[in-house]
This record gives sequence, structure tokens and C-alpha cells, in this order.
Amino acid sequence: MRPRTWVLVLAALFAVVQLANVTGRDTPDTKNYLAYALSLSGEGKRETAGAVIDYVCAGEAAQARRAQSVHVVHFHRPDPTARTASACHAREWKTVEKRLRAGQTGGHTVPFMPERFMRIFEVRPGYPAFLVPFVTAFGVTWGLWAASVVVAAAGGVLAFLVLRTLSVPVPLALTGQALYYVLPCGTTAMRPMTEGLLLALTLAALWGCALVLRGRRERAGLALVGGALAALFAVKHSQALFLGVCLAAAGALIAVRRWRRGRPPGREVPALGAIGLAAALGTVVLARLLHYPSESDSLQDLLTDHFARPDRADPWPEFWRLQGNFWLEWLRRQAWQPLFVAALGAGVWGALRRPVFGGFLVAAAATGFLTQAAHPDINIWGERLIVLAWLLPVVGIPLLLEPVVRARVPVPAQGHADRTEPVG
Repeated sequence: MRPRTWVLVLAALFAVVQLANVTGRDTPDTKNYLAYALSLSGEGKRETAGAVIDYVCAGEAAQARRAQSVHVVHFHRPDPTARTASACHAREWKTVEKRLRAGQTGGHTVPFMPERFMRIFEVRPGYPAFLVPFVTAFGVTWGLWAASVVVAAAGGVLAFLVLRTLSVPVPLALTGQALYYVLPCGTTAMRPMTEGLLLALTLAALWGCALVLRGRRERAGLALVGGALAALFAVKHSQALFLGVCLAAAGALIAVRRWRRGRPPGREVPALGAIGLAAALGTVVLARLLHYPSESDSLQDLLTDHFARPDRADPWPEFWRLQGNFWLEWLRRQAWQPLFVAALGAGVWGALRRPVFGGFLVAAAATGFLTQAAHPDINIWGERLIVLAWLLPVVGIPLLLEPVVRARVPVPAQGHADRTEPVG
């Protein structure tokens, strides 16, 4: 089969497997994004609340039923679906009704949480806008599932395109696509949250970097990087800031490295760094002009349990203390289960084979650590905040294996697009 056929087969196989879990993937944040999407599609506040609560409670009831069915003591008890759904509806409606009566009726979201917390989601229209056509066409349950499948499958395809642009043999490019699906990237992208779009857009930026560095469609590559950064601002502006800063830093370090070795930095590396710097500065300025929640708001949200407690008078010392405790505990857990660290090591090793592109790859993966450092909470769902770091092994491991494959399997030359020398 042609490579594009294999890509579609892998994506279709991934989608079919996801039918095993149509419900039960939601997290507490899903309620806010779904409410925003339904509001954009024209639903009223109470109709939106009803649809969101129905979805959330159906998922909670399904999880309760599945958990009881395999419980060694309770598996023979009556089906808990109706009881769990009823309790969930009563709990959620009580919270929403109380806040609606108190006048918390503004914005696109439903007041499941305090107004200051909901403000964080009000400034993230990108993912809700992406959901609108899916929930309109297929309803809430299947619409969220279909949207997740599309964005997760697209991430794998983008991983393939990045590797093929770097002239990696087709089998290894397909390996990168498969790694995206089976590693936490695929699992997290299937949750109805922003992370799937963040992963896909970050890979799109990396694809643009690869196009520019390979000397293929440089203008298109630069436009792709800039467009991905602009879209990231709409999805989650902190990721646009982090990726912009990291791309700018990578461009500067690579240019300095070339200069110290007596080589001209060229125009492609500074151009990519300049786009990253412009995106970072633009994100800061635009967020201020639009009065987006500041880093102080984010810090208070973290330390007050989503504004359920009084604000801290001097939060920064507490934050830095929590930061130190978090990373010590994180390292302890990684030593206990070192798969992530081993995968990162393999990814870095592979990235070193393409020192210039590898620098931008490491920079993109570093945004996962920056996101986690901004929210040092060890209990956040499935370590999803650091998931962008998994892009390093997704792309780096095929690069690491490339010499072995080329040595054992002759790869016919295919012109300029398949040059085998490292970029940089």
C-alpha cells in the first residue's frame, strides 16, 4: 500500500479502538468547555446547563456501573446506574441553581465554579469553537467523542508528516504516528479538553520548522509556525507564550552555536526564532489588552483550591516551596516508574542526530515542563499538563532508529525531499 494508505489505516484503527470508551473520558474541566461550545451554538443558559449535567452524570453513572461489575464484593448488587445518575443530577443542579440565583449569569460558561475560576475558561474560545460543529451534528455524547477522535488522529498524522519532511523512511514515520497513539499523547488527546488541540497545534508548528529547515516551502513553513502560534493563543494563551519563548530560545542558542563554530547562522534559524519571540511578546501584550487573568490570578487559583479559600496575602514564597516539594516528589515517582524518563532520554538521543531541528523539537517538548511547573499539583488528571513532553519520544525515537533501518533496508533516493544528511 502507499504511505498515505498506511497513515489512514493507522488512524482508522485508532478510531475503532476508541469505541470501547465513548463515555467516561470527561474531567471536571470538560463541563466548562462543553458549556462554552453549547452557548456558542445558541443554547440558553439553563438548556446548556441541562445538557452538560446530563452528559457528565451519564458518564459518572457508566463508570459506577463498570466499577461495580468487576468489584469482587459488590458485583452481584443491583445496577447503580439510576441511583448514581440521580445523585449526580441533584448535586450539580444544586450548585448551578445557587449561583444562578446569586446573579452569576454572565459569559458563555455555566457557573459550576466561582466566577473568578470560570473566567479562566472564558478566555479560551478555541476549543469550544472546535467542538461546535461536532456537537451540533452528532449531539453531545457522540459529538465530543468524534471531536476527540479527529483531533487525536490528526496529531498522529502530523507526527508522520514531521518525520517524512525530515526524510525519515516511511516505516519509521509510521512508527512515530503509532507512538503518538499508544503513548499518553493519544490517551490525553482523547479526553474532551484542550490538550488534544495543544498537541496537534504544537506538532503543526514543528512541521513548519521542519519545512523551513529542509529548505522546502520556507514561506509556507513560516506561515504554518505563525498560524499554529496564533491558534494556540485562542485555545490556551499560556501555551502560545511558552512555545513562543522556547522557539525563540532555541533559535538564539542554535545561532550562537553556529557563530561560535565560525559558521553563518543562515536565515532560517533566526526567522523561526523571530516568529517565536514575536508570538511571545504578542501574547503578553494582547492578554493585557484583553484583560485576561494574570499570573497572579493563576497563582491564587492554585493555592486557594480554585478560590474556595481566601486569597493568599503573599503567595510567591508558598508557590516556590510547593514547587520544590513537587519536583522532588515527581523525581521520586519517576525513579519508581522510569518509563517516562527513559523515553525522554531516547527522544533526546534521537534529536541529537538532527542538531538543528532537534533543538526546536526539545524546545517544543519543554513547554510540557513549563506548563507543569506553572501548576505544581501532583494530583492533576493523568499528568496531563506535562503531556507535551511526550512529543520528544514520539518524534525522537524514530530519528534514533533511522541509522539502523537505513543500514538494513535500502531506501531508494527520492530527490531533494529525502536527503539523508542531518539538518544543521
